[in-house]
Amino acid sequence: MSAQKIGIVGSGLIGRAWAMLFAAAGYRVQLYDILEAQVTTALAELQQELHSLECKGRLRGNLTAQAQFALISGCTSLQQLVQQAQHIQECVPEQLELKRQLYAQLAELLEPQTVLASSTSTFMPSRFTAELKCKEQMLVAHPLNPPYYIPLVELVPAPWTRPELVERTRQLMLSLGQRPVVLQREIEGFVSNRIQYAILNEVWRLVGSGIVSVADADRVLSEGLGMRYALLGALETAHLNAPGGVADYFQRFGSEISAVSASYGPTPNTCEELDTLADIARQCEQLTPLAELEQRRAARDEFLTRLAALKRQQQQQQSPTN
Repeated sequence: MSAQKIGIVGSGLIGRAWAMLFAAAGYRVQLYDILEAQVTTALAELQQELHSLECKGRLRGNLTAQAQFALISGCTSLQQLVQQAQHIQECVPEQLELKRQLYAQLAELLEPQTVLASSTSTFMPSRFTAELKCKEQMLVAHPLNPPYYIPLVELVPAPWTRPELVERTRQLMLSLGQRPVVLQREIEGFVSNRIQYAILNEVWRLVGSGIVSVADADRVLSEGLGMRYALLGALETAHLNAPGGVADYFQRFGSEISAVSASYGPTPNTCEELDTLADIARQCEQLTPLAELEQRRAARDEFLTRLAALKRQQQQQQSPTN
């Protein structure tokens, strides 16, 4: 529980998810957007969502939905938002120029104690914080969607971000029940998207080449690799899959890994390979029609809730690690 103030810039899906995460941990949350109507709508949606989560038994934290909502307020003034804030989480659309303009405004208002973190999944922090005042107080804190159910947060410092503020942000994420990872330096795509894109590129090649259907390609993940990765990472999986651990694994299979990897071919251009895109879209819509996407998302969230609870039980049986 904390009375510290958290500011959130942007009242869309990700901004509202962050608001719920912080409120669940007892932080005072102020949600900013440019129009009063957007703030009013977001607050109404937050109240409804918190109540729905409570009714379903999915509400995080020890406070009631009513108590959590009481911690959340709204505003349309950046100056008001930054006052006495310990942390500001930026959640505006993925438009680089928009972020640059916003950060230039915030840099003039930021107080010395405040960390400014972006939820971006696309842009390295150096691309929108260079040349700004207080740039050493800025970094990326990238959640995975949906943040309320997936605990991973990638912390990506710019070259000038103060290390102690990265650590402070890591501790803040832990206080929410999230599971932060810290990149030692920034890189395009961070870590989660680089791995995700590698998978998507190979699935695209396999489906586009007629090797496998969309349903079977996804089944390889959902019924195979994903079963492992819900518990273990790729390297620990390899570590367990050879008698002598990971060194033994790569000694045994390293040549095969290199040979298969060399056969992947060039990275597909998913914007221009329209025939492949049309085929993948057709197959995906056969599996889940567009009219059923919301229902499927709800089923996903229910599954993730149960999986998260199971993982917490598993983690409690092990020595705690951060």
